[in-house]
Amino acid sequence: MGVSDIIAQIDREIAQLQHARALLGGPSAAPKKGPGRPPKKTAVKKKRNLTPEGRRRIAEAVKRRWAEQKKAAAGK
Repeated sequence: MGVSDIIAQIDREIAQLQHARALLGGPSAAPKKGPGRPPKKTAVKKKRNLTPEGRRRIAEAVKRRWAEQKKAAAGK
C-alpha cells in the first residue's frame, strides 16, 4: 500500500463524512472566495463637526455641572 493509496482512502473517507454531515443537516462549509474577487469595501464614517454654538452650549453645561459639584462638596 503506497502513499497515494493512503491519500486516496483518506479522501474517500472525507467525502463520506461530508456527505453524512450534509444529510444530517449540519452547517455546510462556507464557499471559498475566488482569488480574483476583490474584497468588500466598508463604508467610511464621516467625521462629525461641532458648530461654535454647540461648543458653547457644551462648555456652559460643563461649567454648570462643575459648579453643582463644587457646591455639593462645600456643603458636606
